[in-house]
Amino acid sequence: MAEETGATVRVLLAEDQGMVREALAALLGLEGDIEVVAQVGRGDEVVAAAAAAEVDVAVLDIEMPGMTGIEAAAELRRVRPATKVVIATTFGRPGYLRRAMESGADAFLVKDAPASELAEAIRRVLRGERVIDPTLAAAALAEGANPLTGRERDVLAAAADGSVNADIAQRLHLSEGTVRNYLSMAIQKTGARNRTEAVRVAREKGWL
Repeated sequence: MAEETGATVRVLLAEDQGMVREALAALLGLEGDIEVVAQVGRGDEVVAAAAAAEVDVAVLDIEMPGMTGIEAAAELRRVRPATKVVIATTFGRPGYLRRAMESGADAFLVKDAPASELAEAIRRVLRGERVIDPTLAAAALAEGANPLTGRERDVLAAAADGSVNADIAQRLHLSEGTVRNYLSMAIQKTGARNRTEAVRVAREKGWL
């Protein structure tokens, strides 16, 4: 492991906003023991780039095209279990934190934290520690678990673009009646009045 041998920590940055990614790379580059050796702008490019650059730590945004950072973290954990994962996101939502930890992420930070905190988090996860933004951790505990089942999330996500039940049913290989039932449960659990509001609430809480 890089820190144990005194070698430079090899880092991958996954962030779809180019200017943010380059600025973050420049700030981390000022740390004497950290080197950003790979950068990608899509979630579905993370695993291949991490393998090609033999990275020690992957720093992932959540909302990216191709695959979310949480999905990429789970895939990276499966393919390269030795690679540590730090989620750094603008969206400090309690539901995101729970899902990130379930995906195997080693750290969860919000982007308004100083770059020095991210650098220290990178060092700490290499030592086997788990690093979580304390304010977000408290909010996650107060919020409780995601009430939506996996299928309810799938159906609600499919409804987010305004698709009708028939289209959702075809896309997810379900009956229209089943889709209606899942949407009804999702609306009830989010305390919403309709599916549009249910999508908004679920996204705000990081459940979707």
